[in-house]
Amino acid sequence: MPDKLILAELTGFADRTEAVKELVNLLRRVHVEEMLLPVLLQLIVIILVARLFARLARCVYQPGVVGEIVAGLVLGPSVFGALFPQAFAWLFHPGLPHVPHLLADQVLASVFSTLSQLGLIFLLFLVGLEFDFSHLRWHGKAAFFISLAGIVLPFVLGLGLAEWIHPYLPQLPKLGFSLFLATALSITALPILGRMMMELQITRTRLGTITISAAAVDDAGGWILLAAVAAIARADFRPGPIILMAAETMGFALLLVFLGRPIARWFASRLAERSDGEITVNELAVLLAIVLLCALATNLIGIFAIFGAFLLGAVCSREAVLRDAIRRRMLDFITAFFLPIFFTYTGLRTDIGTLDSWMLWGFCGLVCLAAIIGKLVGCMLAARWGGFNWRESFCIGTMMNTRALMALVVINIGRDLGVISPSMFCMLVIMAVVTTLMTTPLLLLAMRGTELEAYIRASGFLSEAGKNP
Repeated sequence: MPDKLILAELTGFADRTEAVKELVNLLRRVHVEEMLLPVLLQLIVIILVARLFARLARCVYQPGVVGEIVAGLVLGPSVFGALFPQAFAWLFHPGLPHVPHLLADQVLASVFSTLSQLGLIFLLFLVGLEFDFSHLRWHGKAAFFISLAGIVLPFVLGLGLAEWIHPYLPQLPKLGFSLFLATALSITALPILGRMMMELQITRTRLGTITISAAAVDDAGGWILLAAVAAIARADFRPGPIILMAAETMGFALLLVFLGRPIARWFASRLAERSDGEITVNELAVLLAIVLLCALATNLIGIFAIFGAFLLGAVCSREAVLRDAIRRRMLDFITAFFLPIFFTYTGLRTDIGTLDSWMLWGFCGLVCLAAIIGKLVGCMLAARWGGFNWRESFCIGTMMNTRALMALVVINIGRDLGVISPSMFCMLVIMAVVTTLMTTPLLLLAMRGTELEAYIRASGFLSEAGKNP
């Protein structure tokens, strides 16, 4: 909808200048306590329900993050909204005094979207911090080819599938639809994969490091690909800015390696000299500022803020004293507060009720099948070619197949650009959830005889699973 029509709908003024003035006046009338009330109510429900579903997920051999994703879907319009529409509207679309309902929805959504992105930034910092990248000296080539296979094969399958599905969705631009479908199938959910691996305590294993490194390269390439695809969809494709984006990303990564690593080493030595080895409040404040500064840098580059935080964590990952001190300070609060907001509130915006025919459900099955074959099988074959045995290769392919909410970022962009229909949006959401749900059961099935088995058993994950919540 054009700017003028949105403003007119919200304010009743057709003139843009008058409409903007009226919007400002409306927002000024909202007292902070009036806006805080629905935010607090939603936070209470989101945090408690997310923790409940995380605990239930562990009972069925799923990491807590999967439960939080399911919690979002259950709280959303597909379940809670369908069963209790009045309660759903009261809780998640409450309105604000003196403000049009549509504007109130946008204001509250912006609050939670900002909190979600902050949680994702800090999660990626911890994910990068947890990994031992020294394995790449011996397996860097394998990680590169696994990543390459994880992008190319799903992308090609997505293009082929789009050729078949598009005639049934003729209202969508064919080129944009095809490219966005292919890109959505090519994404690996780096944050969720990282958090799942942290729960299983396999982050510093050889297979874990290879997988997360391939996933990081996969995602960085995916975002650059997404920028190119979005440019094409807007009919404004220019290769120059895309090449510049890639060069700036490499430059920033090198800057962190050569400047950030000595600083991290110095900081770790200071911590080691102390009797308690704890980070002070002032040091924590500086650390948080640096994390946000790195996120700001990659945001300005154009490859999303989360990658700056991840790169910073990776640079600091060699310093065990620093890593442990940061984990003690940050992990619990981020896990209990920020992450449920991100995983659960994103699920709240998903409505699977638009798949209202068997044909659409059949297309949904094909989308899931193409995603699994492209990512799991493609990465497995690349890992086998890189020197891993079949069981280890299957573990790598299974982990790379995790997509979850990072795929939702892609398809939300596609929907905003008008190249993804509501029904296709739902198919891709289901694909993201299915490929995430299948990761842990397949990994537990395939881990026997690999290095992962001892770490997963030592993590306590198997002993906690199956217990009553």
